[in-house]
Amino acid sequence: MFDSHEIEAVSLLLSVPKKIVLVSHKNPDGDTLGAALAMMHYLRKKGHEVTALVPNDFPDFYQWLPGAGEMLVFQRNASAVKRVLQEGELLFCLDFNALDRTGNMASFLEKFPGTKIVIDHHLEPSDEFDHYFCSTGASSTGELVYEFIVALGDQKLLDKEEALALYTCIMTDTGSFSYNCNHGRTYHIVAELIDLGIDAANVHKLVYDTYSENRLRLLGFALSNRLIVWDDLHAAVIYLTKEDLKRFDYRVGDTEGLVNYGLSMEKVNLAVLLTEKDNQIRMSFRSKGNFSVNRLARDFFDGGGHKNASGGTSKTGMENTLKKLNEVLKRFKEALDYTVSL
Repeated sequence: MFDSHEIEAVSLLLSVPKKIVLVSHKNPDGDTLGAALAMMHYLRKKGHEVTALVPNDFPDFYQWLPGAGEMLVFQRNASAVKRVLQEGELLFCLDFNALDRTGNMASFLEKFPGTKIVIDHHLEPSDEFDHYFCSTGASSTGELVYEFIVALGDQKLLDKEEALALYTCIMTDTGSFSYNCNHGRTYHIVAELIDLGIDAANVHKLVYDTYSENRLRLLGFALSNRLIVWDDLHAAVIYLTKEDLKRFDYRVGDTEGLVNYGLSMEKVNLAVLLTEKDNQIRMSFRSKGNFSVNRLARDFFDGGGHKNASGGTSKTGMENTLKKLNEVLKRFKEALDYTVSL
């Protein structure tokens, strides 16, 4: 899976103790968090000094992951993060392929004095790294972290802590095994993780069955009052304003998975979630079949990601963003008119 020369080079770097920094992308999800935590536990077993960083806060329903409480949050402790980066020797970037995906942390990562390594499964990585362990065919970055550890000959070091983190990566980035997981290797890895002693059903419960009353009411409000269906475009849009989020006492993670409800409708091949935050509109895109939302997000909304799952942004306000989205999708009207079949 990985280039043997890259593996040899990084194996040599890891052969003596080093100060290693692990970085997750902005608005951390289960894949980037799980990948970082799995790497943290693994690298510490090899004798390294390891610190994991996140640009901003992550959802409470990931706090149970072993080691999550140790992660330094740039948004809340910028001075400590800067100090760690200044002293670091190796930097692992996990689940993102361009430094600007870390938001305000990017300028400090660019100045990192040591070696930069990326492990990721997104399209079109930038040229900012020294070593690449990337595959767009992987279900998740967690799957690639597992393959990375195996390629280094360290599978024997894996135990329940790493398994919990890596299973969370795969489970969340495949929507509980409903997309991005049409390869047998993914399930072989999952089986091996379960054999390390994790309770898969309990992991699912800890992530997905922890809704607050406000989060559930926000979901109901979004589907009842903020859902737009463009039948002629085979598209569904859910939008939430700052006032909507305030009304339901929004907490980080409360809109996670909401975009998928639009895609659950028959004859809808594209779903979009628009969320108004920090004077901009965050956009989540999901698609069925062969329609590439990566292209849509990249070309029109300053974003990108995967073929069927991507993100973007808009700074023109909710009304103008909805108008632009409709106009853009009209260009793809024929491409969105298809039936997903076996």
